[in-house]
Formats: sequence, structure tokens, C-alpha cells
Amino acid sequence: MSQVKLLALDLDGTLTNSDKVVTPRTRAALQQAAQRGVRIVLASGRPTVGVQPLAESLGLAGNGGCILSYNGGKVIDCTTGETLVQHAFPPDLIESVCTNARYWNVVALTYNEKGIVTEQPDDPYVAIEAKINNIPVHGVPDLPAEITYPINKLLLVGDPVDMPHVEELMQQMYAGRLSIYRSQPFFLEVMPLGVEKAASLNLLLQRLGLPRESLMACGDGWNDLPMIQFAGIGVAMGNAVPPVKAAADFITADNDHDGVGLAVETYILGTEAPA
Repeated sequence: MSQVKLLALDLDGTLTNSDKVVTPRTRAALQQAAQRGVRIVLASGRPTVGVQPLAESLGLAGNGGCILSYNGGKVIDCTTGETLVQHAFPPDLIESVCTNARYWNVVALTYNEKGIVTEQPDDPYVAIEAKINNIPVHGVPDLPAEITYPINKLLLVGDPVDMPHVEELMQQMYAGRLSIYRSQPFFLEVMPLGVEKAASLNLLLQRLGLPRESLMACGDGWNDLPMIQFAGIGVAMGNAVPPVKAAADFITADNDHDGVGLAVETYILGTEAPA
């Protein structure tokens, strides 16, 4: 019998294909895993509102599934709606991050209960984030002034050519105060210090009384690297960035060829032999 009791799945580039769809083979494998008592965690950099429709379509409320959103900034129980993990962005750093974003010619955005909030609603990379999450964009003249409620992250978006340099500058400027890493070539995640998927999955495991060896994690991007390294079984997608592949226990097919389905069949259902 499989030792996997908790299955953490990144969404974009991992669980969903290039059309942002969960394919029939992968969906069937997840349903069988859930029937065997495996708890499924949708672990994404997306805001909660951008993950909920997929969680509903997979029926996670009926099998103890969870949503890990904002790269671990928040974890909710899909059955009860209870918030299991919550990390708020430091309010005193919002103005500074937004000011630097303007100076470096990248766009800062965050979220409210309805969608995206930003000073540049027509930016093409903001449009990508809106499309990924299928949520509207609300333009405001002054983003820091608009943030009068707790947020879990700021997202900086911009030209992929510029983002590595912006990432380096941000990491130097906010060392010891914020966690900063890219999730896509054009997305820079700005998070409360120490918040990433692996840390919040560790808290969830502790809450459930499960060892890390019972965790299987699948991902493709830079922000998935810590959970791939942390999990008992770390699975890299065939389309994953090189560091994720290097850290993985298993490299599966890409997200357009049922990579998650194959990994679940191999390590949970036992219907495929590891390559």
C-alpha cells in the first residue's frame, strides 16, 4: 500500500495543461487516490479566489482536500472552510515595495475578495494573471492607499528580461524581512518572511499528525522547489525548470501529457512502474 497520505499539486504548468484544463486521465487518477484516503492539496501562488473553482470541480470538499494559496500564505480546509494557516504581509513594507516597483518599471498588484487590484490595470502581464485566475482587474490610483485590509502577498509583474535583476535587487533590499522568488519568468512573488509552499505544508502535516514521508508533491516552477525538496516523494514535471528536475525523486511527463496522472498512478495507485 502507498505511504502517500497527502498529495500537494501545483496548478499552472503542473495539474492543468496549457489550456488550463485537468485532463480526464489525471482527473480519474486523483479521484481514485481520494477514494483511497489521500488528501489532495492544491498548492498554488494564485489567490484563494483563483483556486476555488478548480477545487470545487475536483470535489475536494468531499474528501478532506485543502487549498494552499498565495504560495503558502493561506491554507483553507475545503470541507469546513476553516483557515488552517494564515500569514499576513507586513503592513509597514507595502508602501516601500510599491515605490520600488514603480522605480524599477515593474507593476505591483494584490488581491481583494473580488479580484486583482493594481495601479496599471492595462498592463499585459497583469492581464496574464487575470486570465490564469479568471478574475477581474480593478484599477486604483494609489495601491498602498487602497490596501486597508490584510493581504497575503504582493505580486510584481514585468518583462522576463528584467525580472532576474529586479529579483536580485529586491532580495538584497528586503533580506531578513520578506521572502522573494519568481514563480514565472514574468512574475515575482513578494511574501511574508519564511512563507513558501514547503513551510505551510509542514504546518499542515503537523496539524494532521502526518510525517513528511507521507507527502508527495508535484511541481514545475521555481516556487515549487522547496516543496519538491521537502516532500517524501518530490515529482518534477517534464516541463519543469532545471533546478526542480535536479531536486526531484521522479521526473514525470509534462503537463500536456498527463504528468500528474502518471505520477499518481505510479506512486499511489501502483498501476504504473517508475521509469
